[in-house]
Amino acid sequence: MIHYTCDHCKRPIDPRNEVRYIVKMEVYASLDPAEDVIDGDRDELLEIQEILERLDDVDDDQIGDDVYQQLRYDLCSECRKKFVSAPLGTSSAKQFDFSNN
Repeated sequence: MIHYTCDHCKRPIDPRNEVRYIVKMEVYASLDPAEDVIDGDRDELLEIQEILERLDDVDDDQIGDDVYQQLRYDLCSECRKKFVSAPLGTSSAKQFDFSNN
């Protein structure tokens, strides 16, 4: 039998008696064009598409963690509640601080 452990609290999860939750995340570098480079002849969407296609052809080991990461976590029901209420680890009561852009 496969044994599962909550990646947050490290408590064993028994799949026969409780639900195990899976959290999948992708973290990748932004491909936003520089603001000071304005070229009316450039097709930024095409450039981004070409970069993404090249990434599909490259092994994940060749792409640095600062460019792309896929993360997967198993959570128990209590840790899932905490994660959903504050996915970035911040208090949900905190006010949003929007940027000026």
